[in-house]
Amino acid sequence: MRTEPLLILSMIGGVLTLASVAGFFLRISVREAVTIGVVENLNTRIKAWWWIVLILGSAVFAGNAAMILLFAVISFVALREFLTLTAIQAVDRPAVIASFLVVLPVQYTLVGLGRYDWFVGFLPLFGLLLVPILSALTRATRNYLARTAELLLGLGICVYGISHVPALLMLRITGYQDRQISLMLFLILVAQTSDVLQYMWGKLAGRHKIAPEISPSKTVEGLIGGIASATALGACLWWMTPFTIVQAGVMAFLIALTGFLGGLVMSAIKRDHGVKDWSQFIPGHGGMLDRVDSICFSAPMFFHVTRWLFGS
Repeated sequence: MRTEPLLILSMIGGVLTLASVAGFFLRISVREAVTIGVVENLNTRIKAWWWIVLILGSAVFAGNAAMILLFAVISFVALREFLTLTAIQAVDRPAVIASFLVVLPVQYTLVGLGRYDWFVGFLPLFGLLLVPILSALTRATRNYLARTAELLLGLGICVYGISHVPALLMLRITGYQDRQISLMLFLILVAQTSDVLQYMWGKLAGRHKIAPEISPSKTVEGLIGGIASATALGACLWWMTPFTIVQAGVMAFLIALTGFLGGLVMSAIKRDHGVKDWSQFIPGHGGMLDRVDSICFSAPMFFHVTRWLFGS
């Protein structure tokens, strides 16, 4: 039995229970049409969060292999969403098939084997060679650079970036044996909570837009309030990590800031293609990428900084 992860998931379940109760009373008490729509959206999001936590919790207690498989599936869905908005054409089928059936499985297999050396270098090296070569062999030169670059970017974000979440399981940290699952939950909890808190602070006190052309909902006040709150949360969760309270706060700040910047990048890509969400895969949340966009960028940063400073 993994006592620490159980405690963490129980805490999250308690918060969701309170949110569900609040959502229920809001639903039966509001009368204005506009407010009803907002409450219904809130309840839809809460229900989706319940499913997310249940799936994540099941993978946690099923073992490391199940956790790695879960994130491989997340990468698969995320990459599929990403490619639907790109210049990829039918002629690129060999490169796309290789991305899904070769690059992605090999990357996660290396995570499962704990081969840090190959895990870090495989996709940047072999993916960078394989995809352009397969695209060139099709002899279709129209938009070749855009097609190839977008597929490589998708692999970098959706496969390489996300694979750093379960890669935390391979870290060897003195005095922290067999607790890496808690470190992974720390990353997920801080990153996802930061997203929510930035949204809440933006709604409560947001006045100054950061990049209205890219993401109209992101404000300076939301960014500062959200990151400050996520940093405080991370410091309070220091017991989950090999860090001191101050170190946990600094790492949480790094996760929140990198996640915000990653979300901004993903929003820019969506705006470039004229869409609000990547898909409707998760009710109330949009697509898979809408839910994990910040983790795509914060996970590699968190993984490597943790390994450099605390790895043995």
